[in-house]
Order: sequence, then structure tokens, then C-alpha cells
Amino acid sequence: MPAKGEKAVDTALKADLVILNTAVAGKWLDAVLKEKVTLVLPKVLWWIHEMRGHYFKVEYVKHLPFVAGAMIDSHTTAEYWTNRTRERLGIKMPETYVVHLGNSKELMEVAEDSVAKRVLREHVRESLGVRNDDLLFAIINSVSRGKGQDLFLRAFHESLQLIQEKKLQLPALHAIVVGSDMNAQTKFEMELRKFVTEKKIQDRVHFVNKTLAVAPYLASIDVLVQNSQARGECFGRITIEAMAFRLPVLGTAAGGTVEIVVNGTTGLLHPANKVGVTPLAHNIVKLATHVEKRLTMGKKGYERVKERFLEHHMSQRIAVVLKEVLQKAKHS
Repeated sequence: MPAKGEKAVDTALKADLVILNTAVAGKWLDAVLKEKVTLVLPKVLWWIHEMRGHYFKVEYVKHLPFVAGAMIDSHTTAEYWTNRTRERLGIKMPETYVVHLGNSKELMEVAEDSVAKRVLREHVRESLGVRNDDLLFAIINSVSRGKGQDLFLRAFHESLQLIQEKKLQLPALHAIVVGSDMNAQTKFEMELRKFVTEKKIQDRVHFVNKTLAVAPYLASIDVLVQNSQARGECFGRITIEAMAFRLPVLGTAAGGTVEIVVNGTTGLLHPANKVGVTPLAHNIVKLATHVEKRLTMGKKGYERVKERFLEHHMSQRIAVVLKEVLQKAKHS
């Protein structure tokens, strides 16, 4: 149904529970419900996925203290929201529940189908013009400064220099940047491409247009790099998707990544921001050099996904929250 109008207001008033999805949805409360907003707030469960500073605006979140509960994708983000709303806006968070996400059944089917993976791997590698035994390190995220593609490419360039200096005999390393948008021609993406040209690593860096179909790339790479900057990802679904494909993860020690990646076991963490460039470069070399370590980390990551990051785990976690919040909404 439309988000605005009488029917929306009527439905919200009659509902036992209203789930507000994303911080930005806060604008809907006043805009649509108007003077009826106070009748709906006690039965709202607010599901928040963002942690960038510009979401902390009074017009988005002023009703937070009066809702039945907030549901957030990671402990780090929940803590950040609690502190930030209190310090910046003088607002108290409602009862907050942390619900980690889970991989879809469809993704898991591909991840566990070795024939499908082999076909995808061959196809993607052929389209990129890389050999079967080349090592592919990919960052899969919309291209923007917050996602850290610039620092990843600097670290990748540094890793190539380290390999040369140490005279290591390794297969060719490639960096894959999935999430490019050449139509937009953003200043940031132009900077990335300029860096690649200046360092003469065009044959080692591949830009791939943004896509929702990530499985083919996860099937064809060797390592995922999750390089989100500042406070990191709220959760980082791509991280658990990569782990399902038995890929080790090189991630920033920030945000939801620290709750997913077990440092030294399912991947390696490095600091966010510029100080993380050299540690990431060393981690790239480490995983390029130690095949056994790479495979073991990938296997351990897959086991971790099977233990806690599947669709049914997520459903169970959400069910517990729904049950509790419904009880509370009824009593109010």
C-alpha cells in the first residue's frame, strides 16, 4: 500500500506492531501520522541499519525514546547509537535489541555447490582476463570514500612492492573493485583510476560495475577485503556472504566486522584510516604467501557462518525480539 494517506494511518492505528525500517523512516512518523503519532509510538519497533553521522538529526530520531524498542544489526552500532543520541541530541534510546543478519538460502545453495562455483569462477576470471592460479583480492561495495577503496588500492600497491623487495615467488596478484559506477563519474572514482594509472598497475587492478549479483565474484576470488572506514560497517552482509564461500576476510577492526571476523582465525583485521594501509599490505602478502593459512581461515569462516549466520538463525533472533516487543506494546 502507499506509504502516505488515510489507509496508511488507519493501518498503523489498527496494527499490533509497526516496524519502522531504517533511521530515515523516522521522517514518516510526523509526515504521515501527524497528530496521531503518539497513538502509534508505543507499538513501534525501530530497525536501524545506519551509523553515519548525518542520520543523527532531530527530525529523524526525536521519537526514539517513546517507541517500544529499537533493533540494531551489531553491538558496536547499538553502543554508538546510545552514546551519540545522548551526547549530541540529549535523547535516550529505548530498549535496544541486537540482531545479527544471516545469509539467504539462495546464496548458501550457490556457496555449497562446487560445480556451480567452478563454472562461475571460470566465467568471471575469463571475463577479467586473469589466469586460474592468479590470486584475486576483491573489495565488493559501492565505490565511496567511506568504503575505503582508495586505501585498499594503496595497500595493494604496497603489497606488490613488498613482494618485489622480498623477491617472493608467487602467482600474480590482482585487485578487483566491484561497485564501480562509471556513468556517475564521481570525483572519488576518478581519483582511484588516476592512482592506478600513475602507479602503472592497470594490468593488476580491475573495476567492475556495481551489481546485486555478488555470488559470481565470491566464487571467483581468493580473499575478500572489507575496508569500510571510520566507524566501519553497521554489520556488513558481504562479510558473511564471503565466509559462506570459504573466503578469508581482511577487514578493518571497526563496526560489525569485529563481531563477524575472528582475528587470526577466519581472517585478519587492520586499523581503519590511513594507519591501516601498511598493516593491510602485510596481511595481503601474508595470505598470498601462505596457501594453507588462507584455506584454513576460509574453512573456519564457513563453519562460523553455519553456526550463527544463516537465515534461520536470523529468523530466530528476530522472533525473540518480536515476541518481547509485542508483549510490551500490548501492555502499553
